[in-house]
Amino acid sequence: MKEKSNPVYLEKVQQLSPAEAERVLSRMGGKLPKRFIKEKLSQEEALALQLEIEDEQLSEWREKVAKLREEDEKQTKKKKD
Repeated sequence: MKEKSNPVYLEKVQQLSPAEAERVLSRMGGKLPKRFIKEKLSQEEALALQLEIEDEQLSEWREKVAKLREEDEKQTKKKKD
């Protein structure tokens, strides 16, 4: 896991409302909540790391969906031929 928060994500954290920040904190998984609870991370750092993780996961998901759609299109074309 990354030790330092990306400045881009720290800026995004500053723009979150308290309700949005609470939602992001509720989605934390893995070792991140333990590090946050033990005060090894500030709330801003924990939020920034969580946002970065979610962006990476979203990017991976989009790549997988694009591959699945390509495969589906290939199968559809084979059926038409």
